[in-house]
Amino acid sequence: MPEIQRTLSIVKPDATAKGAAGEILRRFEVAGLRVIALKMVRLTEAQAKGFYAVHKSRPFFADLVRFMTSGPVVMSVLEGPDAIAKNRELMGPTDSTKAAPGTIRGDFGTDIERNAVHGSDAPETARAEIAYFFSAFEILAPVEALPA
Repeated sequence: MPEIQRTLSIVKPDATAKGAAGEILRRFEVAGLRVIALKMVRLTEAQAKGFYAVHKSRPFFADLVRFMTSGPVVMSVLEGPDAIAKNRELMGPTDSTKAAPGTIRGDFGTDIERNAVHGSDAPETARAEIAYFFSAFEILAPVEALPA
């Protein structure tokens, strides 16, 4: 039986500017992932630098921070069976030029930087990324944990 997981998803500024956030969220839901937290924000430089700190020594870091602060993003916590792998399958490869049509990056991204979405790559990463942007209060409890 697949493990129920949570993953962070970010609809990046390029996809948000195209008006694609709703379609991207719809694709997650159609694929069986529940949106259990959702917000639209404009990242500050400090937030973007902190979130992408793992890349701070890479040559693309400054461009990534500039891009991620260039417009609003839509952040969500997705939950479902094997949510991390499912989300990554729906997104397609990081480089949008190599992503197949029908994947989110293939349909809405343009290159390796402007690739429409971010998704956690592992359970430990997902926990840290979710906690970076969402408090426990902002995440819905599982349906089975709610009072009748």
